[in-house]
Amino acid sequence: MTAAALPAVDEILDAAVVVSLPMRVRFRGITERELVLVRGPAGWGEFGPFPEYVDDEAAHWLRSALESAWFGHPAPRRDTVPVNATVPAVGPGDVPAVLARFPGARTAKVKVAEPGQDLAQDVARVRAVRELVPHVRIDANGGWSADEAVAALRALVADGPLEYAEQPCATVPELVEVRRRMPDVPVAADESIRRAEDPLRVVRAGGADVAVVKVAPLGGVRRLLALADELAGHGVPVVVSSALDSAVGMGAGLAAAAALPELPYACGLGTGGFFTVDVAAPRTMADGALPVGEVTPDPALLAAVRADPERARWWFDRVRRCRAALD
Repeated sequence: MTAAALPAVDEILDAAVVVSLPMRVRFRGITERELVLVRGPAGWGEFGPFPEYVDDEAAHWLRSALESAWFGHPAPRRDTVPVNATVPAVGPGDVPAVLARFPGARTAKVKVAEPGQDLAQDVARVRAVRELVPHVRIDANGGWSADEAVAALRALVADGPLEYAEQPCATVPELVEVRRRMPDVPVAADESIRRAEDPLRVVRAGGADVAVVKVAPLGGVRRLLALADELAGHGVPVVVSSALDSAVGMGAGLAAAAALPELPYACGLGTGGFFTVDVAAPRTMADGALPVGEVTPDPALLAAVRADPERARWWFDRVRRCRAALD
């Protein structure tokens, strides 16, 4: 899909809608998720790079949205995709209510290393999750140094094994060191793949056992599938995850997971429950899995979450800059 094949910016914005989705809990430091939905001949796409991303990086997210809306998704290999529960940095007493939003999930990803919290709080949160879910993975979002990560992982595995530790440190050399010092805890790379010019660098360096991949930051479903194929050649499986997507973006993530030849891990595609209102009716989770299928936003829901004109102008300007960057 070359830049020349992509629609012009006026065509993109003609049917675009900027929405602001209210959230049940603070996540990534926000309580409302803003993004742009675009409509094309193949359906709907989502453009929602976080505000701190520069245009060259955000342009990948626009490419992904345009692929979905103008070219559609590859044929699926499966009808449902197993998903993990996602537990934000809440207190142990709030864990049961969070997990209740993921009926049947047998895997939970627990956020740790939250600014302003300490290791004791992380241990208590993970312990509360272990009481309800058999498989636990953690996500530090690069919040630890290598020494901090080793100390934290030792404390966390005292209660039982971890499926993996996602991005315990920010840099590739630190991930390599953590893998060397904690060989019994698999390391998953997220930011080191989706925000890197060379997403295979961390694998070649020996810094990852698992790759967490997301459709939008990689530039679309087909690019994700191509990267997954390369990673498989290095013996590294992938976990498809979301970037705090609406129902439209989640549909693209499910399409990618459904098209993979193998799916050894539950995917991080169950975060729609963090919104009090979404742009389409929620998919029904059954036995810890979500159904695959295209999403069409509900006009009434779109009207309810439409962003104010000032924010819409801000996002439309961003679309214009990112479309120019794709050229």
